[in-house]
Amino acid sequence: MLKSFSYVRATSVDEAVEQLRTAGARVHAGGTDLVGCLRDQVFEAERVVSIGAIEALEGIREESAGLRIGALTRLADVARHPVIAERWTALARAAGEVGTPQLRNQGTLGGNLCQKPRCGYYRGPFDCRRKGGGRCYASTGNNEAHAIFGGTRCYMVHPSDTASALVALGASVVVQGPRGTRTVALGEFFVPPQVDPTRETVLEQGELVTEVLLPPPGAGLRSAYRKVRMRRSWDFALVGVALALRKDAGGTVSDARVVFSGVAAVPWRSSAAEGVINGQRLTEDVVLRAVEAAVAEARPMRDNGYKVNLLRGILGQELAAMA
Repeated sequence: MLKSFSYVRATSVDEAVEQLRTAGARVHAGGTDLVGCLRDQVFEAERVVSIGAIEALEGIREESAGLRIGALTRLADVARHPVIAERWTALARAAGEVGTPQLRNQGTLGGNLCQKPRCGYYRGPFDCRRKGGGRCYASTGNNEAHAIFGGTRCYMVHPSDTASALVALGASVVVQGPRGTRTVALGEFFVPPQVDPTRETVLEQGELVTEVLLPPPGAGLRSAYRKVRMRRSWDFALVGVALALRKDAGGTVSDARVVFSGVAAVPWRSSAAEGVINGQRLTEDVVLRAVEAAVAEARPMRDNGYKVNLLRGILGQELAAMA
């Protein structure tokens, strides 16, 4: 049963920021994650601030500097937008892989980036490290869905599909709060457990994401997103791969970004795989070496070693498709 809270429907970003400054205030956008967290008592809210009526936070606008996507833009709109599908393909594919059609029509891009972990220990009645407790129960418990990269203090995996695609595409987010507006590269937006296991993002009290910014794709960019999940109809990624590769006229990769989802507490960028690919054509040998370099960093636990082979398979397939 939900505990009582006050509800405010903000009509401007400034009003939302003012209402969110109070400790215990939570932002409500699409609500697909917030309602579940409140129901499951993952956290409590003394005040819920709805931003759904702020029209300035909606819409997709192409500019000379790239693409601006309002944080309230529905995932379904991102997935089917023709310009995104053509020029920033990885993002369109990732948005189209989120949840079910119903969730994509309700959930927002900003909410998808800022959602809470789906770890069963965090969502359950456990005083885990992410809640401020003294241990990560996944380290010795059921860990088949947990991290194989970067796991130390917390082994949760980041639940967002769009986050990995946006990191690969070099996106940033615009954040507005009590101290003004700032732009944060998405690769620096997420907080790894080694820094602070109780936080997912750099957002401070009173701050909210207002826009996602994508740089122009430029010549020779190809991108893709691939996801493997337990149930094809809907589910979070067991393993996901986002690629953004820039190739010259001869087929040599001049800039590669390889980012994984479903395998780490943050979107996991594989510098090892990128190092093999950059300056090379995607021959069969290069693809194989890139895949092995990527999985060499993995540190699976008792129940999730299968993720290594899943990652090896889909990374190899997606790289080969871009050759």
